[in-house]
Amino acid sequence: MSVVTLYINDRLVSGRVGQTLLKVARENGIEIPTLCYLEGLEPWGGCRLCMVEVEGQGKLQAACLTEAREGLAVHTDSERLLAWRRMIVELLLAERNHTCAVCVVNGHCELQALAAKLGVDHVRYDYLHPALAMDVSQERFGLDHNRCILCTRCVRTCSEIEGACTWAISGRGITSRVTADLDRPWGKSTTCTDCGKCVQMCPTGALYKKGATVGEMVREKTHLQQVMERRQRSGK
Repeated sequence: MSVVTLYINDRLVSGRVGQTLLKVARENGIEIPTLCYLEGLEPWGGCRLCMVEVEGQGKLQAACLTEAREGLAVHTDSERLLAWRRMIVELLLAERNHTCAVCVVNGHCELQALAAKLGVDHVRYDYLHPALAMDVSQERFGLDHNRCILCTRCVRTCSEIEGACTWAISGRGITSRVTADLDRPWGKSTTCTDCGKCVQMCPTGALYKKGATVGEMVREKTHLQQVMERRQRSGK
């Protein structure tokens, strides 16, 4: 397989032709933050946290969607990028109701962990505090729209991995929300297989298992990789 060499943060690294900058960086031990990206799912580029600087290009580029090319010079941790990522996390925290102390995944939340890593200890923007409902009609699981960051991991997992296509995004802007079966209550869905994959892939407390304690709400994202590996071995 053909190899490409490029510079990331002034360090010479190599990757395979067709790989994205995100994959090349992570394979070489260089961390780039993401919330919507998940190995095994088609990249979406929605959270914009993986933006990087590519020398010779004025605009920031999404590392999860930009192909690594020979000779590129990429920067992942400049002051400009750190400020950009802090702003995005602050906007996510301000958009809905992320009160960590009463969240079912407190201590196991990717948004919370990223905020701590970036040093986001306060929000400079006005909180919107929309009054969003919860859907607890499903027997085993619950959906709290207040915690949702619209990363579409659940949508893509249900479509690409389970093949049920239960979830979709409806509405626009601040009214956007995850809906099941064209806006049916989750418990009334005729397509949901009750597999729970979407719950395991959620980065926040938007999707959760009923009756689980905070300590039990650790996501098992390796399950997705195991499914993909088994399918590749079986040729499906």
